[in-house]
Amino acid sequence: MIISKTPLRMSFFGGGTDFADYYENSRYGYGAVISTALDMYVYIMVCKRFDDKIRVCYTINEFVDSVDQIRHNIIREALKMLGIEKGVDIVYSADIPLSSAGIGLASSSALAVGVLNALHAYKGEHVSPEVLAREACEIEIERLKNPIGVQDQYAVAYGGFRKYKFHKNGSVTNEMVVCKPETLKELKNNFMLYFTGLTRISSNILAEQKAHIYDKEKVLDAMVEMVYAAENALAEGNVDKIGEMLDEAWKLKKQMSSGISNPLIDEMYEKAKTAGAVGGKILGAGGGGFMLLYVPQAKQEAVRDAMREYKETAFGFETEGSRIIFTEKNRGE
Repeated sequence: MIISKTPLRMSFFGGGTDFADYYENSRYGYGAVISTALDMYVYIMVCKRFDDKIRVCYTINEFVDSVDQIRHNIIREALKMLGIEKGVDIVYSADIPLSSAGIGLASSSALAVGVLNALHAYKGEHVSPEVLAREACEIEIERLKNPIGVQDQYAVAYGGFRKYKFHKNGSVTNEMVVCKPETLKELKNNFMLYFTGLTRISSNILAEQKAHIYDKEKVLDAMVEMVYAAENALAEGNVDKIGEMLDEAWKLKKQMSSGISNPLIDEMYEKAKTAGAVGGKILGAGGGGFMLLYVPQAKQEAVRDAMREYKETAFGFETEGSRIIFTEKNRGE
């Protein structure tokens, strides 16, 4: 039996510049994102069966004779990629309900990376975060044709609070964001996370965004510049600047697609700002899911009172990426 544990992620600046249509043609020569892994996880358990059937368990229970019969597209393609054809149980669980599609925390990419990590371990293979991220990108983008970027797969594979650069040649480099530990602690303590109560099909929003990338090049250039401004602010310990920049970034992001915001989200955001939030954004593609707010601690009770109809969610930053947390030999091995 193998169990993998893969974090979800929270992206702050640069989202949208991780699309190949942008970074392959960017005047900077790359796209860039700052994000962090979260202490919310996707778990994948893989174990050998006594027979040749395949069982895949998530919100439903699939029991099939061949890989091609599996309805869960990510798990099906991961099995095909690694050449596992029969005799395996795969169980998928998560800290966020599996039915919560389109929540903006990269749960699909965390699933892809997590199942690949577990299946490699099942085969006796240890692979790097780079390999996991690239294989997950191949599954989600090339095989399944999802209109998404490449930041999420890397963020959940590597973990930590990092800056990622997406280069014209298709390579991705990353480095930890350098700042004092107390700066990251203050930043985290000034964040509040709320569930909007809305979910959405992110591919619809991202497809529109992808279709208009060339028209929005100046907006995306500004998003890249914000990555470096945020990095400098954190190095200087100026966490309040991050809140102000999130407000700017949210205004830019809303220009990318008509589905990123809606009247309910706009009302929610303005309610938080009136109560004392400095800035914030909808995480992920937009249209619903989770709203991140930057709120100085002196204002948090006022914001909490104003936002009482929405569910506040506690979270922390995670320093590690996808990892194997349990391994046990099968009987007879």
